[in-house]
Amino acid sequence: MHSVLKVLKRPDPGLLAMGLILMLTTALNISAAHAQSVRLLVQSSPLAGFNYHSAPKVFSDMRVGDTLVLWREPDNPHDANAVGVLWHDSKLGYVPRSQNSALAWAMDRGEPVLARISRLQAHRNPRLRVEYEVFVK
Repeated sequence: MHSVLKVLKRPDPGLLAMGLILMLTTALNISAAHAQSVRLLVQSSPLAGFNYHSAPKVFSDMRVGDTLVLWREPDNPHDANAVGVLWHDSKLGYVPRSQNSALAWAMDRGEPVLARISRLQAHRNPRLRVEYEVFVK
C-alpha cells in the first residue's frame, strides 16, 4: 500500500506522458476528415545542448512558431532514448534526457509528432534560450 502511495505522490513525468499518449491514441475516436486538424500538446521542453551544435549560429534567425523536426537516435552512445532537434536542416540539440523517454517510445511506435518553437530569449543560461512544444496528431 505504501509503495502505491509513493508512486501516486511522485509520478514519473515520462511514464505519465507515455500513458497519456497511449490513452489518447486508443481512446480518441474521430473521423479521418477531422483527424488531420487535431493536435494535442504533450510536452513543452527547453533545448538541451544549445552550445554544442548549430543553435548559437542560427539563434538570431529563429522565430517563435517555426517548425522543428524531431528524429530518433536509438544508437546514440550517451542515451538510447535520444531525440534530436533540427531547425532548417541545422542540428540545434536534443530533447532533455529527463524528458525524452515517452517521446522516444511514441516515435518508435510510429506516432506522428510535430514540434514548434514556443519561446526564444537571450538568456545567459543556454538551456533557457529555446523552448519548444511537441504535439501528437
